[in-house]
Amino acid sequence: MQSRIAVIVGAGIVVLAVGIGAWWMMSSPPAEPAGRRGPEAPPPSAASTPEPKPAAPAATLKPSEPPPTTPPAAPTTGTLVIRSDVPDTSVFIDRKYLGTAPVTVRDLRPGTHRLNMSPTGYDSIAEDIEVAAGTHEISRSFKTLKPDAKIDVVHKHAFGSCQGTLRASPHGITYETTHKDDGFTVALTDLETFAIDYPGKFMTLKIRKGKSYKLTDPEDNVDRLFVFHRDVDKVRQRGRED
Repeated sequence: MQSRIAVIVGAGIVVLAVGIGAWWMMSSPPAEPAGRRGPEAPPPSAASTPEPKPAAPAATLKPSEPPPTTPPAAPTTGTLVIRSDVPDTSVFIDRKYLGTAPVTVRDLRPGTHRLNMSPTGYDSIAEDIEVAAGTHEISRSFKTLKPDAKIDVVHKHAFGSCQGTLRASPHGITYETTHKDDGFTVALTDLETFAIDYPGKFMTLKIRKGKSYKLTDPEDNVDRLFVFHRDVDKVRQRGRED
């Protein structure tokens, strides 16, 4: 009895071993013959190799631009720079004392104002002035010509000469002489030429649409001619400004 059981168990083991071997052979791929290889994959071609992408350019920094500037506003008030040829000249505008010239007056309302200038030792002036927006300059001369200013001169002619007296006032200039048809009286505004030649020691005076005079000092003192010309020319230039 026991021998039969042993035979049956042995036969079951053999059948199980045969079944496992058949299953393993069916699930394993067939082995390739020795010396035979499958087709090799072709090497990658250069065309199939992707080219590297160019690096993105670095960001360019733009220089910072200055902020827009606002143009200055146009002035709405007036500024006057007031000067005088006399150092100690008191200046008033609209009866308000502002100091001695030269003086700068700011923030004046545009329009008409009253200017008073009072120099020590000279006559004062009072006048209406028109003030506009912005900066302007006013200059006044007080060392004006006296009514009795005069100088002895010699008038040189083409042939010979004659002597006389040159008188000047704020209104005109007169040459008094005994020479026939040589004297004259003319307004300062009618002097076409009025010049001093200091090295040459003479003064030139030409009347508009009239004669020309070359005048010297009887004693050859050019300084007297120079002072006379300077004072007369100041009044002459001031008349042009007015």
